[in-house]
Order: sequence, then structure tokens, then C-alpha cells
Amino acid sequence: MLFQFTAPPLPHYIICGEDTYQEGDQHPNRFNIGVFDLILVTRGVLYLEESGAPYRVSAGCYLILRPDAAHRTFLPCQEETHFYWLHFQTLGQWIEAEEITPFALSQSEQPYVHIENFTFYIPKYGQLSSGEQAELFIEQLQLLEQSLSSAARWKQQQVLQELLLLLQAEEQGIQKRQNPHYVIAERTANYLRKHYNEPMSYGRLSDAMHFHQNYLSICMKKTFGCTPLEFLTRHRIEQAKQMLIHTNDPIGHIAEESGFGSFPYFIRCFSRYTGLKPKSFRQKYRSP
Repeated sequence: MLFQFTAPPLPHYIICGEDTYQEGDQHPNRFNIGVFDLILVTRGVLYLEESGAPYRVSAGCYLILRPDAAHRTFLPCQEETHFYWLHFQTLGQWIEAEEITPFALSQSEQPYVHIENFTFYIPKYGQLSSGEQAELFIEQLQLLEQSLSSAARWKQQQVLQELLLLLQAEEQGIQKRQNPHYVIAERTANYLRKHYNEPMSYGRLSDAMHFHQNYLSICMKKTFGCTPLEFLTRHRIEQAKQMLIHTNDPIGHIAEESGFGSFPYFIRCFSRYTGLKPKSFRQKYRSP
């Protein structure tokens, strides 16, 4: 299970602390606490249940409890158990999701986006290979609590983002080890970015990646939500946008430099993706 957050705004830090439970102790039962509760166990085991789903949170594992759900202990601690806890919240939208959906590529005509909304995912529960780094982040947050300065409060928000990025990186590493689609899609995308201004075909791409074109399309659709050639076309359009704005090159030359072999084809693609013809786009966004 994953938490999907829409930003901006990013989740914000509230407070953190740590506790040590003895054998027989248990985490309090609570409902609708209004904040996300991130629990990181460093020693022992916490036996927690949220909305009927049990979680055995052992040393090196973490669990994020929802702000609007009921959670309780389904078994007291069987040994001395130490854990850190951290409360955070977001003013943006969030949902629980079972899997990551394909990343949606922007098709806006606007070359300078003032506010770009995006989504990111944080696993609800997991085991950290870099648990010590997560502990250091939380200890840093605790030290910052001793200062009342606005700079310390700002730094706390930065440290929270570093911690969430660490949790996300752990999940991405697991996905890459368990699902080769992500690795192959990233390799394919990097190849297309590097060779965007060269003639490209599925045959050439298959030879370069050493996979059949159908499998490459499956990987790209699962990761980016589009086929390899659709990805390439969008990347070429973005390169053409920059050349139209920042150079005085003729449009025919830009069509060639951005990888479009045919000038009419470039005009059709550019108009379809941006809603403007290249000349109109240049006039609209070039400085006088």
C-alpha cells in the first residue's frame, strides 16, 4: 500500500519524539488524530493494526498511520521496544493507492509553467536498508526542536523532505529489483533523450536495447504512460520550444535539429501538442 500525495503544497513537519516500551506495554489505541504518524522501530517489535489490517513493525521497519483512521495494538510488546515517532500533515490532496500509476507527461503549450502540480508516492510500510540514515534525520529534527528560530523551523521542513525521499528511494529500489519494467523503461528513455535529433525507428531502438519493440512499448507504457515513439516526439517538441525561444534559427532548421525529418510533419506535431504553430509560438513567447 502507498500514500499518493499531490504537490504543491508538500507535506509539512509538525513534531517528533521517541519512546521505549517494556515487555507488556502497548501503543495507545487512537482514532482520527488528524496527522500522519510515522513510526520507525529501532529495537524490538510493535504490533499495530489500522482499520483491521495488522502490521508487525520490527527493528529497521517503519509504518505510516493515516490521520483519519483508527489504529490499535493487537499484541503487547514481547520485549523492550524502542521507536521514533514523527507527525506530519499536508494541506494538499492525498489518497491511499495499491500501486503506482504511470507518470503523466505534460502537454501544455506554456514553456514557463508558474506552478507545476505533480504526484509522488511514499510506501505505507516497509523495511529500510538505510535505517541508520532515517534515524539520523529524526535525531536532527529533535535537535532543531531546541531552537525557536524561523531558520530552524525551515530546516525542519527540509529534513522532512529528505526523510520522505529516503522512504521513496527504498521503494523504488525494491521495484527495480522486483520489476524489470522500470529499469528497461528508464534505459530506453535515456537512450531516446540522448539520440532525439537522429532518425529513430523501432528497429533501431530494439537493436540498441536488445529487446523486442513490443516489450519496450509495454515497459514504457507502464512507467511513462506512452509508447517509446510518443515519448520521443514529446521530447523533441520540448527541444524545439527552447530553440524557438532562445535562437533566431529558421523554423526549418529547428525542425531538422530537433529530429523531425519532415518540415510539414514538424508543423503537424508541434501544433497538435502545443495548440500553436511554431511561428506563432515564437511570437508569443519571445522577448521583444
